Amino acid sequence: MKRGPAFWFATWFGCGLVPKAPGTAGALGALIVAWPLAFWHHWPPPWFGALALAILWPAIQSATAVAIGTGRKDPQIVVVDEVVGQWITLAGATQLNWKSFLAALILFRAFDIWKPPPIRRIEQLPGGTGIVLDDALAGVYGAVILYLLGRAGVY
Repeated sequence: MKRGPAFWFATWFGCGLVPKAPGTAGALGALIVAWPLAFWHHWPPPWFGALALAILWPAIQSATAVAIGTGRKDPQIVVVDEVVGQWITLAGATQLNWKSFLAALILFRAFDIWKPPPIRRIEQLPGGTGIVLDDALAGVYGAVILYLLGRAGVY
């Protein structure tokens, strides 16, 4: 597979190339980008949802290209879907601090791995659509729980 712009975006600039737990590496890659935006540029949580929406179409397109290029339905090296889902989860925070970042990571990865209904059904959509949208929905689930935890004063 040619390592052009679609490849590097789909692998979130190489995060998906780590040999163990590439999905977690992708989610951490999303948080590495989010941290300075939150704490140096004072982005409020909803802006991360907007950022996820802004990259949704390019994420689907690049995931499709890598899936076709590798001949796999959902290549493990594609982690831009984790970036979308992680940012959606982060958008549910009531405040941003190290605890909300950690909770967002744990919640998103839990829903991404568990895949409660209808995430598994969405995963069956063709190409990058299924690759990315199942993680986006896992992100929505994570955002709801993160919001509730914040309202309960957990972080």
